[in-house]
Amino acid sequence: MTCWRNALAVALLLLWAVSAHLASTGVGPIDLHIAVAVTPLAFSALLLAFQMPWPGLAASLVAGVSALVLAVAWPWLRGHVTWLYYLQHLGAHLALAAWFARSLRAGREPVVSAMARMIAPGPLSARTRRYTRSVTLAWALFLAGNALVSTLLFAWAPAEVWSVHANLLTGPLLGVFFLLEMLVRQRVLPPEDRPSIKDVARAWQAQRGRSPASDRVA
Repeated sequence: MTCWRNALAVALLLLWAVSAHLASTGVGPIDLHIAVAVTPLAFSALLLAFQMPWPGLAASLVAGVSALVLAVAWPWLRGHVTWLYYLQHLGAHLALAAWFARSLRAGREPVVSAMARMIAPGPLSARTRRYTRSVTLAWALFLAGNALVSTLLFAWAPAEVWSVHANLLTGPLLGVFFLLEMLVRQRVLPPEDRPSIKDVARAWQAQRGRSPASDRVA
């Protein structure tokens, strides 16, 4: 069942990337592209609303305000749909970069250090702590850098060029960065401090939904 869920998630991500690219380059029905683009935003807003003290009321307010904003903004969005996808790409990267960066502040545990503890509960070695802190910083810089590249391309390059980078290459770039980090880890950390991919996947499944960045260092 898990394999089928993962395959479905990958297929949906690929369809999203293709749809976003077509929309950003002006191919296909514009209203459908706008609807596809705003759906994740609306879903995220509703999830946040359900975390508030009065979830039912908050969700109703979010739904009402979102519907009003869309009704007013829809004519403008029909002529600027690329802006919608750019802001999504920029916002996601900056939010993740901030998540990694904030965990480097004094009194917090770096995101990658917290992930390492999920895989192997217990104290981390001094070498592992140094390495995972460095990787956390590397992820923050990579995400911020990719957001900067996206912004420069959006401002100065044709929409087709920006869209290839933002919608089609972002996923592979994240994958390449992750694989490079794994190769570095093989050279930097001793075998006892290097979890297998299976261990990482098992820990991720067990700890799904947790926010490591919010953990305080004991």
